[in-house]
Amino acid sequence: MTALSATHRSRTIVYFICWLSLIADGYDLYVYGTTLPAIIGQEPFNATAAQAGAVGSLALVGMLIGSLVVGILTDKLGRRRILIGSVLLFSTFMLACAFAPTWELFAAARFIACFGVGGLLPTAVALANEFALPERKSLTLGIVLTGPALGTVAASLSSMLLIENYSFRPVYALGCFGFLAAALAWKFLPESPAYLIAAGRPETAREISRDYGLFLPPAAPQALGEAARRSPTRQLLGTGLRARTLRIWLVTLLSMLTMFGVSTWLPQIMRNAGYGMGSSVSFLLAYSLGAMLGTVIASLVGQRIGVKPLVVFGFSTAAAALLLMTSNPRTALMMLLVALTGFGGMGTQNQINDYIAQFYPGGIRATGLGWALAVGRLGAIAGPTYGAMIIATGTGVPGAAIAFAIPAVLGAALMLTLPRVAPGAPATPNPPTRPEQSATLPTSK
Repeated sequence: MTALSATHRSRTIVYFICWLSLIADGYDLYVYGTTLPAIIGQEPFNATAAQAGAVGSLALVGMLIGSLVVGILTDKLGRRRILIGSVLLFSTFMLACAFAPTWELFAAARFIACFGVGGLLPTAVALANEFALPERKSLTLGIVLTGPALGTVAASLSSMLLIENYSFRPVYALGCFGFLAAALAWKFLPESPAYLIAAGRPETAREISRDYGLFLPPAAPQALGEAARRSPTRQLLGTGLRARTLRIWLVTLLSMLTMFGVSTWLPQIMRNAGYGMGSSVSFLLAYSLGAMLGTVIASLVGQRIGVKPLVVFGFSTAAAALLLMTSNPRTALMMLLVALTGFGGMGTQNQINDYIAQFYPGGIRATGLGWALAVGRLGAIAGPTYGAMIIATGTGVPGAAIAFAIPAVLGAALMLTLPRVAPGAPATPNPPTRPEQSATLPTSK
């Protein structure tokens, strides 16, 4: 099927809803790091660094569980409902964090909020990838994936403006702006045609594809036979994909260990180095801006040369910038190095998400993303505790920089072993060889 309707709905609304949802996701996820200087040793919780690290890791356990659950359910229940539910969940419990009277209730609310956060990213990325023009997939995903970094910028700014005069509570309350994204998604977000095909609803998939000028997925469920009935998770670990899937999981784990360790503890590390509370948070702002601008630039380049080289370059940039921090440079240069670390940390993870979205075929894309992010959360869980251990050694910025450069170097080396994804088009590893698997969706009678 090559001819679609001459006029169709704009895909921009899909990208915008995914982007806005990811801004809320980034805000709610990274706000914890921006508020740690106002929580550790401060009223009303008087938390220790060890307690703060434990809650940071516990919240990321919630993300792990959320990623696992959504990785299993998204390709079964539909991406639209999962996206709306995830945003509603974490927005509600951000409000609960804002009003929590005790440290224990704050920790519980943080855990549940991060469960919702863990479910959003794979769903939003899968939707944006599916609706993107083939020749602009990397660029489209790159722009959509500036959402988490922009959310981190917003969290940093709100902390800088509000904490000193109003404490950390209003910073968390602002996280409920995700309700706006959920409302827009309820009103305007279409369901994924790939999901509808897998769910046995080809007519609805055809209608949405016509409305948005999409090409339908290449095969109908009845044509796929036994392969269509296989669990998406089993397909990820099938003979043809197992080794690559496991390497993708490990790359994601190393990326998230670096990213969450640095982003959680960066303000506190800088405060320990002698910077004031506002100045220490400004380093996280520089980190986020580096991630956001780096993601857009990398996506433009990746559209031409593919995503894999950008992932390797990002890991390498983070490692180099971190190692240069060990010399304790002047503030301006330190800010620049932190921004480069942001590109190599959060920006690299965005490129990994793009790589995964293009590596797996549509029917298992959200599941592939969900499982990679779920395994990656093990690194994210370890990151805050790892950072707390480094801080406890008293080695300051140099010790922390070396500690977080190590997983970045390992991530670059491992990414080199993965296949390259052609720019501008989704890869379908190990394409089907059985004749019946190349059947196209039957036209309506």
